[in-house]
Amino acid sequence: MPLLPLALRRASRAIPVVVALSALSALSALPAMAQGLPHEVDAALARAKVPRDAVTMLVVDADGARAPRLAWRTQVAVNPASIMKLVTTYAALDLLGPAFAWTTPVYVDGPVRNGVLEGNLYLKGQGDPKLVLERLWLLLRRVQGLGIQRIQGDIVLDRSAFEVTESDPNAFDGEGQRPYNAAPDALLVNFKSVVMSFVPNRGAQTAQVSYQPALAGVAMQATVPLAAGDCGDWRSALGGDFADPARLGFAGSFPAACGEKTWAVAYADPGSYAARAVGGLWAEMGGQLKGQVRDGRVPAELRPAFEAASPPLAEVIRDINKYSNNVMAQQLFLTLGLQQKKRGTLDASRATLRQWWNDRIGTGEGQPVFDNGSGLSRDERISAAALAKMLQVAWRSPVMPELVSSLPASGVDGTLRKRALRSGGAAHLKTGTLRDAAGVAGYVHGASGRRWVVIAIANHGNAVAARPAFDALVDWASQD
Repeated sequence: MPLLPLALRRASRAIPVVVALSALSALSALPAMAQGLPHEVDAALARAKVPRDAVTMLVVDADGARAPRLAWRTQVAVNPASIMKLVTTYAALDLLGPAFAWTTPVYVDGPVRNGVLEGNLYLKGQGDPKLVLERLWLLLRRVQGLGIQRIQGDIVLDRSAFEVTESDPNAFDGEGQRPYNAAPDALLVNFKSVVMSFVPNRGAQTAQVSYQPALAGVAMQATVPLAAGDCGDWRSALGGDFADPARLGFAGSFPAACGEKTWAVAYADPGSYAARAVGGLWAEMGGQLKGQVRDGRVPAELRPAFEAASPPLAEVIRDINKYSNNVMAQQLFLTLGLQQKKRGTLDASRATLRQWWNDRIGTGEGQPVFDNGSGLSRDERISAAALAKMLQVAWRSPVMPELVSSLPASGVDGTLRKRALRSGGAAHLKTGTLRDAAGVAGYVHGASGRRWVVIAIANHGNAVAARPAFDALVDWASQD
């Protein structure tokens, strides 16, 4: 989607923004504790042992035409956890457009004769958040479609579009083997994770183990013994040993009662993951490689043989918001800096978001603190009043349908699949959970036909236990 010049886009938004500012002035005028909380919300907080001064809550109409129904500590900047993905995804829809797609150019630097590329093959990553195994297979199949079965040189991976330093995956919460801790990468392949499948064979008294993808140079244990008893904590029973980058193995057994199971883990050496995955898949597809898979830069004079395109942004943000995918959100955040400032750095992305917020949302409620755009951060901050203002602006924007449809639907899908409203109402809400921060924010469909912006966030050691209070607030909002 071609972008309008900035001045024209600002002009086209001037009238709705002026209306929004006048309608939203009530948000700023309210004191921090304008009223009490609904009884059912208060009671749920008490059961969770979360004090009222540890939460912020706001219920206001999406159109911004009326004063809030409920406002509680709305000016306090809090850690929103994954709710921050709302800001990143709406900013991306607004700046890039819902049809925006990432491309991964592929280059060759020699002739192809009798199925042999007499040179190197280059893959240039440009931030595609969804270069999963199936799409990598299609990319390499297109390489074979060029008549290439054997590469005399190397497969070179250009990851220079993002300027990010490698970080310790255990640094955030000590759970480095969890895929949600994967770090962004200009050539992010399959979220740097391995999916293992376990299929019991009672006759052989073993479970067959398969791995996707097959990583070049990594020994992968093919079977594990079967065990009797209940399924229970089958992951612990397996005794997985994934610390050695050269081997994936198990010291335990697999309970036969579990049936078929899958388990996704982050690879121990994320820096080498892309090279191992590309090398392993190329070999699995029958391709031959005389050289090696290595990092490098595409020579300036080369032109792409073809470009592999990602799904459109409107589809990508559904994965980000419905399933709270952290690394995809960080890929998108860095893409904003790359597209708007021509630099794929966190600083460029933060500057892009600050400028966009001031231009599009305004500064009346205070500007959020941006870190990596995913909410997997101890530093990101936003107030309920500021977030509500953004959600009201988004409600009136042309990309509102794409944003709302990307959010988990209560009792239907994503992170809210098992959290239906007791009232039977409907809501599209982004959830957020960290060790000491939890909440929901989004749109609730009222019984009257009105749409409400609802925000509830707790910052407290027992924040996760406050989920029933959040659900009670959403139920209360829906019964208008």
